[in-house]
Amino acid sequence: MAGKPGFTREQRTTILQGMLVFIIVLVLLQLWLLTATMNAFLGGDESVIWPAGLASLGCFVLNAGLLRYVYRIDRNP
Repeated sequence: MAGKPGFTREQRTTILQGMLVFIIVLVLLQLWLLTATMNAFLGGDESVIWPAGLASLGCFVLNAGLLRYVYRIDRNP
């Protein structure tokens, strides 16, 4: 019994394009978080620093997981 067949080139392209859109949204969210946090901090509100930092860390973890998945798809032709 052969192993599970991999994705075709067209399927991989579709998956990677969808993941790229998701990554762009996450990066824009991180940029917005940085801007909003800096605005609040410079306005004297320090209570948003840790929640925004944790949300940004969560976005980073999601992006790292997506990158790992991309490498796994690329290794299994």
